[in-house]
Amino acid sequence: MPNPLLLSRRHLLAGLAALPFSAWSRAPATPLVLAMEATADIDPQGYLVSEKYDGVRAWWDGRSLRFRSGLPIHAPAWFLARLPAQPLDGELWLGRGRFEATSGAVRRLQPRDDEWRALSYMVFELPGATGTFAQRAAQIQALVQARPSAGLRAARQETLASRSALQQRLRDVVAAGGEGLVLHRADAPYVTGRSSLVQKLKPLLDAEATVLSHVPGRGKHEGRLGALRVRLADGTEFHLGTGLSDAQRNSPPAIGTEVTFTYRSLTPAGVPRFASFLRLSPGPSPSPFPSLSPT
Repeated sequence: MPNPLLLSRRHLLAGLAALPFSAWSRAPATPLVLAMEATADIDPQGYLVSEKYDGVRAWWDGRSLRFRSGLPIHAPAWFLARLPAQPLDGELWLGRGRFEATSGAVRRLQPRDDEWRALSYMVFELPGATGTFAQRAAQIQALVQARPSAGLRAARQETLASRSALQQRLRDVVAAGGEGLVLHRADAPYVTGRSSLVQKLKPLLDAEATVLSHVPGRGKHEGRLGALRVRLADGTEFHLGTGLSDAQRNSPPAIGTEVTFTYRSLTPAGVPRFASFLRLSPGPSPSPFPSLSPT
C-alpha cells in the first residue's frame, strides 16, 4: 500500500512546480538609500528638497519591479514596458492622503489596469549610479522626458535658501495633505543604508497627557527621574522620557499633572512616535503624593 505521507509530499511538490516562479520566490532585499529623521532646525543649505510621498517604495532593477523587501510587485506588463533598462528607486503614488488605496492596488496578485493607470512612479534615485545626487537628479529628469508617460515622473527637487523658507515649504505641503519633506545632500554620492546624507522632515504635532507615575532613571539618570508614565485622553499610556531638563528630572512634574509634548506621528496602536516633553500645561490638580515609583 503506498505511503500516504509520500503521496502528500509528491502532491505538494507538484503543486509548487505548477506555480509561477514569482508567486513563491523572493529575491534578497536590495540595500536602498534610507533617510534619517531631521531635526526641526535643519539648515537646507547644500540640500535638494523634495516632497516625502506617502506611497509604496518600489525599486526597478531593469527587469522587475519589487518592494523594498525584495518581493515582486505584480504590475501590468504595459506599465513595466514604459520603464527604462536603468535601475530606478521611487514611490508608487496615487496622491496625497491615499496611502491605503495605493497599498491595496500594488499588492494585488492580479493587477487591475484602472488602478495602475491612476498610479504614478515618483522616481527620486538611480541605484548604483555615479556622480553627485544633483547630477543623478538631472539624469532622472532626462529619463522621464525621454519616456513621456503619465506613470513615470521625476520627484521635484528644489533648493531652499533658508530655514524659514524650508519651514514655509513644509507648511505648504502639509496644508495640502502631504506628509513632509526629504532633504538630500546635493553633493552626495550614491550610498545605501540609513545616512545623514538623506533626511526626512515632518511637522511636529503636540498633545496633552496626564502624569500617572515616575519611572526611576538608570545610568546617568540614576537616582532621579528617568521618564514620566503618562496617559492620553483616549487611555493610551506610554513613557515620556525625552526633552526633560535636569531640573525637571530632579524635581519631576507631580502625579496628576497635565503636560504638553510634541511628536511626529502615531503608531498603528495610537502611541506617539518621537514624543518629547515640551512644558507643563493647565490640567487636573496634581496628586498630593508624588513619588518615584516604577510602573
